[in-house]
Amino acid sequence: MTTGSDPSAPTTRDRARTKGLLLGRPFGIPVYVTSSWLIVAVLITLVYGGIVEGRLALGPSSYLLAFVFAVLLYASVLVHELAHSVVARMYGLPVRRIVLYVLGGVSEIEREAPTPGREFWIAFSGPLFSLILAAGAFGLYQLADPFSVVGELLFQLWIANLLVGVFNLLPGLPLDGGRLLRAGVWKATGRQTAGSVAAAWGGRVLALVVVALPFLLAWSSGGGLSPWAVVWGLVLGGFMWMGATEALRAARVRERVPGLSARELARPAVAVLSETPLAEAERRAREAGVEEIVVTDSDGTVTSIVHPASAAAIADGRRERVPVSSVARAVTAGSPVSVDLRGEELLDVLTDHSLPEYLVVGGGAYGVLRAADVNAVMSGRV
Repeated sequence: MTTGSDPSAPTTRDRARTKGLLLGRPFGIPVYVTSSWLIVAVLITLVYGGIVEGRLALGPSSYLLAFVFAVLLYASVLVHELAHSVVARMYGLPVRRIVLYVLGGVSEIEREAPTPGREFWIAFSGPLFSLILAAGAFGLYQLADPFSVVGELLFQLWIANLLVGVFNLLPGLPLDGGRLLRAGVWKATGRQTAGSVAAAWGGRVLALVVVALPFLLAWSSGGGLSPWAVVWGLVLGGFMWMGATEALRAARVRERVPGLSARELARPAVAVLSETPLAEAERRAREAGVEEIVVTDSDGTVTSIVHPASAAAIADGRRERVPVSSVARAVTAGSPVSVDLRGEELLDVLTDHSLPEYLVVGGGAYGVLRAADVNAVMSGRV
């Protein structure tokens, strides 16, 4: 079972998207559980129920006890994720939500930690609380009858939290240990990207180990290969590989952020009045050697930006009669972008107002910034 925090660039997430059933808002943080949790709950109930029956001979109640354990296990995962989220908010990082799903849970944090020290404590807080829960459950287990219902639950609870805490400390993304490794490499090199790349490759190596582990254990013991172990190894290893690959991709994208510049990406534009015929506006743009056209009112204020696809859809015979304002999209409150913005600051402004184009301003209308051009830079296509 995996858990962890997930700081991601806002451009890769849909802020309005919800995931699963809303359980509540502890500390003001929305907590969702997906329907995939039922898969694990059923598996735990069926597999662990048989074990409980063999140990305690409770009859059908053994499976009820197994289901209660599944609920307690995910409650432990929730505590783990809340630790990540609360520490992140202490450092001023917004937390979008916590999601509990088939393989554990994730805290969706809006931004990455600004320093390796904060990265370390946000990542370490989750495993730390899991180990504290394990220690607490172990202490209570020592006081309980090991062959009682309470004793059985406490035994499984401390073992499960111990495994969650230790497993998540393994040095590879998307596990918490990967973020600890990233913080360490970041601190040593002064480069966050170097830490992310090292931790992502660590995650890929761990994924291969997880997939190979059932085969290695069967070979070393001389016993048979467990189909369940192989399936879970493939599922968990595949999840870790995809998470590490996504982290590697995000690191490479993040490395391009400092190169963003509104001044350099802005396309020069010609300004025309709203009643200007489309054909005339395009003629002026050709004479000026530019592609973009902005529409102004009589006071010279830019009110809209011509949409190229809409303009191209107008038949040649009508271009002399169609006013340019009819093929333009209105400038909204989020459209203006300062020509001096660059890097992370520019990216934050663009993601706060997701639009297909922006009006780059600085001493008047400077030009048009297309979202497609920003995406091309971030993806390395230019």
